[in-house]
Amino acid sequence: MTRTAFAALAGVVLALATMQSGRAQAPDVVKVGLVMPLTGVLGPVGKQAVAGARLYMAQHGDTVAGRKIELIVRDDGSVPDNAKRMAQELIINDKVAILGAGSTPSVLALAPVVNDSKTATVVMISGTSIVTERSPYFVRTSWTHAQQASVLAEWAARNGSKRATIIASDWAPGHEAAGVFTASFTVAGGSIVEALKVPLANPDFAPFLQRARDGNPDTLFIFVPASQAGILAKQFVERGLDKSGIKLIGPGDIADDEDLPGMSDAMIGMITAGFYSAAHPSDLNRDYVAAFRKANANVRPNFISVSGYDGMHLIYQALKATGGMTNGEALVDAMKGMAWESPRGPMSIDPKTREVVHDIYIRKVEKVGGELYSVEHETFRAIKDPTKIANR
Repeated sequence: MTRTAFAALAGVVLALATMQSGRAQAPDVVKVGLVMPLTGVLGPVGKQAVAGARLYMAQHGDTVAGRKIELIVRDDGSVPDNAKRMAQELIINDKVAILGAGSTPSVLALAPVVNDSKTATVVMISGTSIVTERSPYFVRTSWTHAQQASVLAEWAARNGSKRATIIASDWAPGHEAAGVFTASFTVAGGSIVEALKVPLANPDFAPFLQRARDGNPDTLFIFVPASQAGILAKQFVERGLDKSGIKLIGPGDIADDEDLPGMSDAMIGMITAGFYSAAHPSDLNRDYVAAFRKANANVRPNFISVSGYDGMHLIYQALKATGGMTNGEALVDAMKGMAWESPRGPMSIDPKTREVVHDIYIRKVEKVGGELYSVEHETFRAIKDPTKIANR
């Protein structure tokens, strides 16, 4: 055989081997595993994320780049060790190619698994800034507490707030939100009277509210789980703080759309900074809310649901960009800088930090059609995580 013929034959063999390798790396089915808290203290949160992800698939089909998408959901019971074990099982046993991650403790727990397997992972619930720094394979479609707290501090200072007291739950998200609010409010010319830490479990807000009132602030910034916000607001009114001239403000979490319909009118007038409201005035969101309610026994979608919805959108678009290939580094590279219109409004992924960039809205709780909603009054455009900007 001549050298030319041999070279040609070798080229054909190499091409066939490459094609076979490509097929081996690209089976017909792409499995996406969601490790979410469906029971336990964060059960309602995980259910909203999964419902949002499933709605996206129902609306956009289960085939991307010629490959069928299979969604596998696992309940970590709000226990980080469970999340780590389930992620390992999904990757090793179920051959999952992409993960969707939930709460902050669980995301941190599964980081080593993701790093070892190089699995592209979309963070759909956690709002703690540090999580994306734990793995180059983490990309966030939820939000960060720092985004909301910094915007709210700037808005408050610009709208007459000079002296603020903070009441925040004594856990990592509360510490982060309080810290960022303090830094941003101080830079804007305000001062912090006192920062009070409230026990996370079964708190009685009355003594903290009294102590806050004794400090004579003009603004009270609160950060508590959404399930406790209604109780705090009620006690705020019962103790007469609503008539004292003290403004009650907080992040969007405390006016959760799923919880608002069951809260009392004491919430009316509360100012929050958030990235999503079921009352967001766009055709895309109105359609989203209607479809979500229809698919979920008339439950109102909240900010977590849209994070899951956008998480699946990001996965679909990344698969299209890679031609269906599921290599972790390639998928993450495709996700960086991606931008689209969401039910929340315009959003994108910061190519340097892999963090979500989106609008943050100043909202007031109002009664609309007999139900409480967070109605948007002002928009802060394309907000990045301020802690990541400071650390670059």
